[in-house]
Amino acid sequence: MRILISAIALLLAAYITPMAAQVVDATPVRTMRTTKAEVISFAISPKGDRLLVGLNKGAELYDLESGKRIHALPFNEDGGTAVYHVGFNENGEYLVLIGHSGKRVVFDVKKAEKIPITTSMRWVPDPRAVKAMGLDMKNSNFDRFYQQAELSLEGATAKAGKHGLVEFVDAEGKVLQKLEFPENKDQHHRAPLLLLDGTLLVGTDDGRVLFYTVR
Repeated sequence: MRILISAIALLLAAYITPMAAQVVDATPVRTMRTTKAEVISFAISPKGDRLLVGLNKGAELYDLESGKRIHALPFNEDGGTAVYHVGFNENGEYLVLIGHSGKRVVFDVKKAEKIPITTSMRWVPDPRAVKAMGLDMKNSNFDRFYQQAELSLEGATAKAGKHGLVEFVDAEGKVLQKLEFPENKDQHHRAPLLLLDGTLLVGTDDGRVLFYTVR
């Protein structure tokens, strides 16, 4: 009898593959649509009520709860329209957009108007900090830079790959889960990643922001 039980156990082990632990739910709980453009960068306002999205065609500010667009923010610096870094000041009154060459532009959030950068704006990355990100004046308009292409989660690291792929790996580098996006047409697209209150935000190359529940 023991031999028979052992044989059955071996057969079951051969045909049943243990289910890999999922880091996030496989299906997004929410989809926010921006202008149909490549989503490159994210930032959440200090109050947590607005989402600033850097695109390859400027940037857009959204109400996070309703998903409605508040402002479209034009960006056309040094011959490029892509926004690789976005951020807010400490109280959310101003925001900064940074392009492929490190060019910085500050907007008044309420008026959606550009304002000059002053020495008192210590929250704006200075040229040295921008260069440390990988952005500098030698970059061409076609250079790709992704500030948020890797993110640490509890027990795993999310990493962005080609065509917007997101892989979750453990401390040994073992892949725990993959999120794949066949809709992404640009093989160079690296999905920006942002963690917000137990939700992972992922950007696509066709203007979608996907919200995944972290397990």
